Amino acid sequence: KESLQMWDLNKRLEAYLARVKFLEEENEVLRAEIQSAKGSPAGDSWRAKYEEELRALRDALDHAFREKCTAELARDNLYEEVQQVKSRCQKEQAAREEAKKQLSLSRKELEEERRAQIWLKERAVQLEKEVEALLEVHEEEKAGLDQEIASFSQSLESFRCAPVAFQPVEVEDYSKRLSEIWKGAVETYKTEVSQLEGSLCQAKENLWKAVEDNQQSQLQLQHLEKDLAGLKARKEMLEENLARQWQEQRGEAEKFQ
Repeated sequence: KESLQMWDLNKRLEAYLARVKFLEEENEVLRAEIQSAKGSPAGDSWRAKYEEELRALRDALDHAFREKCTAELARDNLYEEVQQVKSRCQKEQAAREEAKKQLSLSRKELEEERRAQIWLKERAVQLEKEVEALLEVHEEEKAGLDQEIASFSQSLESFRCAPVAFQPVEVEDYSKRLSEIWKGAVETYKTEVSQLEGSLCQAKENLWKAVEDNQQSQLQLQHLEKDLAGLKARKEMLEENLARQWQEQRGEAEKFQ
């Protein structure tokens, strides 16, 4: 058993020594090839080719880094532009809401002006009817007073023997007083009618103004809707460009990796 072990160890040692000798010989051959490569011009050309390739790779890396920086700068600019577009969209949306609010207020004012105009028309018709009724009453009272004066004059003529100092002063004063009262009432109603007509004209002007404001608000709302549609299209285009830039940058980064 011990002799077999010794024989196995001797075989392994012999194989090891043979392997060491082979490696030493191969090492000598490689050393000689390296020395000859260093001394020959082919080694210099290989070294120059390696350095040229290394320089080209460095230039490509620098170019890729510059392109990456340019892409990042373009990405940041696109992001800022998208943010500006979003801010502008928000402002346009706020302006649109304000325009809608103003339009609603204008519509309410228009309805109020219409109601006021209808009320003024009804009030004017009512006052005209009242004035006509007062005129009729005045004409009737005037006719009655004329009849009373005529009858009183006839009675005075029938009683010529009456004292001269008796005159129908009270009747004339009463007629004058009624005329003055009637004139005052007519002037009052005329003043009120003129005031109502002025209020009616003012209501008409306010109505036209509200209609014009409503039209301007509608035009402004249409312009805002057009601007908003353009901004949305611009936003979508910028987002598409940004996504494409991201994909290109990601593809280039994976390529360089």
